Amino acid sequence: MSFVVPVGPQHPALEEPEHFRITVEGEEIVDVNFRLGYMHRGIEKAFEEKNFDRALYLAERICGICSGIHTVASVETIEQLADIEAPRRAKYIRTMVAELERVHSHLLWAGIAAHEIGFMTLFQLVWRDRERVMDVLEMLSGNRVQYSANKIGGVRFDVKPKHLDKITNVLNQLEEDTHHYIDVFTSDETVIARVQGEGVLSKKKAKELSAVGPTARASGVDFDVRRDDPYCAYDEIDVDVKVAEAGDVLANAKVRLLETLESIRILREAVDRMPQGKIAVQPPKEFPEAQATNRVEAPRGELVYHFKSDGGEHPFRGKVRAPTLGNIPPIVEKLKGETVAEVPIVVASIDPCFCCTERVQVVDKDTGESKIVTKEEMREMRE
Repeated sequence: MSFVVPVGPQHPALEEPEHFRITVEGEEIVDVNFRLGYMHRGIEKAFEEKNFDRALYLAERICGICSGIHTVASVETIEQLADIEAPRRAKYIRTMVAELERVHSHLLWAGIAAHEIGFMTLFQLVWRDRERVMDVLEMLSGNRVQYSANKIGGVRFDVKPKHLDKITNVLNQLEEDTHHYIDVFTSDETVIARVQGEGVLSKKKAKELSAVGPTARASGVDFDVRRDDPYCAYDEIDVDVKVAEAGDVLANAKVRLLETLESIRILREAVDRMPQGKIAVQPPKEFPEAQATNRVEAPRGELVYHFKSDGGEHPFRGKVRAPTLGNIPPIVEKLKGETVAEVPIVVASIDPCFCCTERVQVVDKDTGESKIVTKEEMREMRE
C-alpha cells in the first residue's frame, strides 16, 4: 500500500519554507516531489529600488547564517561592474570574516546533526564552540549576525593588534575540539549506526544534479570556488579541498568538520600574511552601463551574484543563486530508498537554508485517512 507523506512547508525554526511530497511503499520512500516559492521576499526586485551601496544591506539579509559571504559576493560583483578593486588588506579581512563565518556555519550544522540523531551532549558541546566564533565576529565587527563588514571599495573595520591574541586563543581551542568531534562522528557506534550508509548520493548523480559545496564534495566532486576561481585573498592563500567518496550523511559530516580545520589553518595564514595599508578606496559616484557576474564559496556551496547597471544610481537588475537551490534536487535522490524515520537527518545533511516542518502528515491514498507524525515520533520509528 502506498502513502503520500507531505513534509512542510512550515517550520518555526528555519528561514525558508519548503514542501516535500514523499511517496512511501511500506517503509521505503519511492518518490519525492518538492515545491519552491513559499517565502518569496522580492529581494531581487528590491535591489532595483536601492542604490548600489544600500543593495549590500539587502544582500546581507538573504541569510542570517551566511550574511557575510552574501556581501562578499555582492560587493565584489559591484566592484567588478564599476572596474575598481579593494586594497589587499581589505581582501584579507574579507577572507578572515568569510572563514570565521564558515567555521560558525559548519559547527552550527554539526550541532543540528547531533540533535537530529538524539546526541544532545555533542549538540551542546559543538554549539559552545560556535559561541566562541560568534564572540570573535562580534569583537571585530560589533555584531553577531549581520556584520556589515563590506562596503564598495573595501571594508568598514580593521583587524587591530589587540584582536590577534583573542583570535589565536579561540583558533587553538577550536582546533583541539574539532579533532575531538571528528573522532566522535567517525568512531562512536551510536553516531555511525545513524549516519553511515544513509542518504547516499553518488558522484555521478551529484554531477548530473549540479550539487554544490560540501554536499558535492562528500560525493567525490573535487571542486571549490576558493581554489578553482579565487576571490578575496584566495589567490595568495592555498586551499586544501576536502573530499570524501561515500556520499552518505557520515561523509557530509567528515567533509564539513575537515573543512573547519582547513578554515582554521587559512585564518592563521591570513593573520600572518596580512599586508599593511588602506582598508578601503573611494567608491565611484556614478556607475557605468555594464553588467557583471561573480561567484564565491559560501559555507553551503557555490553562491552566484549578477548585477546589471543602465548607468543610473540603482541596479537595473540583480540576480542571486543561493547554494540550497542547487542542492534541493540531490535531496530527492538522497531520500529515495530511505525510510520516513530517516527524513530529518537526510534532509539536514545538505545543511538546507529553508523552512521545513517539525511534523509530518501521513495520508493513505486509498482510504483518505491521515495522521500527524511529529519529528520526535519519526525519531522513535528509527529506534
